[in-house]
Amino acid sequence: MRRRSFLAVASLLAAPAIAAAQGRAAPPHEWVFGMWFGGHFPPGDVQGQACSGQATLIFLRDVVMRSSLLEVAYRQRLIETVVATPDGLEFRLVPISLPAGGVAGGRLPPDIGFSCDGNPNLLRVRRIGPHEIILPGCPEFPAVLRRCIPD
Repeated sequence: MRRRSFLAVASLLAAPAIAAAQGRAAPPHEWVFGMWFGGHFPPGDVQGQACSGQATLIFLRDVVMRSSLLEVAYRQRLIETVVATPDGLEFRLVPISLPAGGVAGGRLPPDIGFSCDGNPNLLRVRRIGPHEIILPGCPEFPAVLRRCIPD
């Protein structure tokens, strides 16, 4: 399942280069595009396919995907807005709501968001190095995340 996700994401990561070639303005979160691993536990030194198989977060232009400790599939969240901050980014995600009485009694799955400051529709990213970020205020991601760099 993750291998198929990797192939789909790899094709979408070429979009910023295409936009630049067409003369369109780059989005403020372009620097974070790609696959990141770690977050739940401190990341090791992994590169190439081994890193792609462990991707915890995947940032695209309009979507953020996150893995869960208990599920194989990625949870996808649509990006509503992105604001650049002095040391990173603040994402507002499109709110999710379930119909009352639906699956799980109308409750959202606990890992649908990032739990940043108790808000499932908020994600803050702070850059701490050229290929390292942290998610401050997100208790589900206490450790550093590193960018997956292809071989």
